[in-house]
Amino acid sequence: MIDRPKTVIAVADVQEQSQDHGRFSMRRKRLGAAAGAEMIGCSLIEVSPGKSAFPTHYHLANEEALYVLEGEGVLRLGNEETTIRPGDYVAFKVGPPGHRVDNRSASTLRYLAISTMIEPEVAVYPDSNKVGVLARKAAGLVEVHSRAAKVDYWEGEE
Repeated sequence: MIDRPKTVIAVADVQEQSQDHGRFSMRRKRLGAAAGAEMIGCSLIEVSPGKSAFPTHYHLANEEALYVLEGEGVLRLGNEETTIRPGDYVAFKVGPPGHRVDNRSASTLRYLAISTMIEPEVAVYPDSNKVGVLARKAAGLVEVHSRAAKVDYWEGEE
């Protein structure tokens, strides 16, 4: 038998990242990056009971999707909510409405989060009136700003 190619990975071997901030808490394994993918991202996400993985958001360059593996969640899409369960696949097109997944159950919610990886990317956070800019490859830029702090195009251009 030959050695496995670097594009074949075991989930158990992928480093776990976590974030915890108030009602937002999740564990993530970046499977796509670990396998060397450049244009398609795939992460295994685990959300604890009573938590959400990410704030409500939408993207202006990338499509996203999720596939529920285990547990039950509530998908917020704009002002509407629907239950998602194992076997459910959800596609998020570019642009509004915003989306968020909440785990209101008593057990862990596990899903695959899949996306295109186009940069530069702009993410909009409608609940908190913020905008995020991501251009890691070209400029090392990862920033989030309040839309209330916007300035005139010519400010500082004397």
